[in-house]
Amino acid sequence: MEGCLAAILIGLIAGYVAGKIMKGGGLGCLWNVILGVIGGLVGNWLFTLLDISWGGLLGQIGTATVGAIVILWMAGMIKK
Repeated sequence: MEGCLAAILIGLIAGYVAGKIMKGGGLGCLWNVILGVIGGLVGNWLFTLLDISWGGLLGQIGTATVGAIVILWMAGMIKK
């Protein structure tokens, strides 16, 4: 239960930050949280491929944010 709550909180932060970085790429609060959580998975996968490792809470937020930015970028490309 605590891990799930932590993932949601990290997703909330990552989705918010990704929405701000992408300037208009955000899809609303709920979708940004969902994208932040999914972004954590995508970011972790990408960083594993690139052999990059961030530790701690800030590393998890950074990884999730990078993943959410990638997802928002891909969603923007599909919209066009």
